[in-house]
Amino acid sequence: MRSSDTIFALSSGRLPSGVALVRISGPSARAAAQALAGTVPAPRHATYTILRAPPTGEALDRGLILFFEGPRSATGEDLLELHLHGGRAVVAAVLSTLSGLDGFRPAQPGEFTRRAHANGKMDLAEVEGLGDLIAAESEAQRRQALAQASGVLSRRVSGWRARLIRALALVEATIDFSDEDDVPEDLTGPALLETGLLREELAAALADSARGEMVRDGLSIAIAGPPNAGKSTLLNRLAGREAAIVSHRPGTTRDLLEVHLELAGQAVTLIDTAGLRETDDEVEAEGIRRARARAASADLVLWLSEEGAPPPPELAQALAVRTKADQAETGPGEDERLAISAATGQGIDELIALIEARAAELGGGEPALITRERQRLALKDALAHLDRALARADGGGEGLLAEDLLAEDLRLAARALDALVGRVDMEDVLDALFRTFCIGK
Repeated sequence: MRSSDTIFALSSGRLPSGVALVRISGPSARAAAQALAGTVPAPRHATYTILRAPPTGEALDRGLILFFEGPRSATGEDLLELHLHGGRAVVAAVLSTLSGLDGFRPAQPGEFTRRAHANGKMDLAEVEGLGDLIAAESEAQRRQALAQASGVLSRRVSGWRARLIRALALVEATIDFSDEDDVPEDLTGPALLETGLLREELAAALADSARGEMVRDGLSIAIAGPPNAGKSTLLNRLAGREAAIVSHRPGTTRDLLEVHLELAGQAVTLIDTAGLRETDDEVEAEGIRRARARAASADLVLWLSEEGAPPPPELAQALAVRTKADQAETGPGEDERLAISAATGQGIDELIALIEARAAELGGGEPALITRERQRLALKDALAHLDRALARADGGGEGLLAEDLLAEDLRLAARALDALVGRVDMEDVLDALFRTFCIGK
């Protein structure tokens, strides 16, 4: 992908549509306006015109064109937008015409955003937020992704880094100018005080990272229990459709079945699992092994039992639910466990309320700063260097050697913060990230 190429793509989604947006970015974007419209409109002024195919002059469509002169554009380079009628034939004719112009080629997935990143319009954290915003399926995911794409993490990291650099400057002043009369004797003390405060802020953000990753991935709820406890029936009731096969025969469910939905603005994945029991059937045994592993990794486990039996020790934190309440002889108030009947709907509203409370707890409040494993690992690296710096100071150590090592710890922490927002070389991360973007973004 050469930056000297001028790229183009449909950026408005599936056709047909009321309006189609074609974006053109690169050094020849101005020439595209001249070739198709016969003029280059004033920057940022929408112009209604007839688009024609050179060199025949055949009319392609009537629409609006907007020109954004670089670097004041979304990509940081000259950018042209064509607002067309959203018919397939119209868009195909315009794209075919652009393909025939010298130096023009179709854009690759995420290439507009990649150019914005390369030209300093977006850092890596903002690009990741934009990718999450495109993929958002719940209100909590939308809020969190929009905050990331708007630069919330980037601004916080910039502030952290500025404070870290000031602390580093004090330590280096101690090293370089310790013999100067006009330099205070103790500059390392204030530097370590600032480092300690910064360390606490980074630790708080890291502690909240699990919530950020969980919102991004969605809340996973495993429905577990012995065979014929009503797991598949409950899944179908919550999903509002016949997603799982229901049978009175034990061992019907042998593999994991996932259903995605939204509760309390939070993305939720329900997982129907195989009934837990001892069996000689190899296939069912594998399903039970997978069920145990998935339940152990789920954010919430609903333990279903017809008799109200407690969950096994490895699932001690599961929510115990007594099923088939419409068939039970237990009277109201005689069993403290939540009692439901997936067949009649008894207790389902109460169960949903409990799940929604857990989902609201997860997605409520301000969006988390750290939302991806890559970000968490970079922040963890920065925190480790700050811990090492503070431990070095607590351990004593005298002379310039100790201060030199302290300065190096602070430099490495700053570099880890740079990696967090992509200020250092992150080509492998970028390659993997942009492959997930759609063409035209």
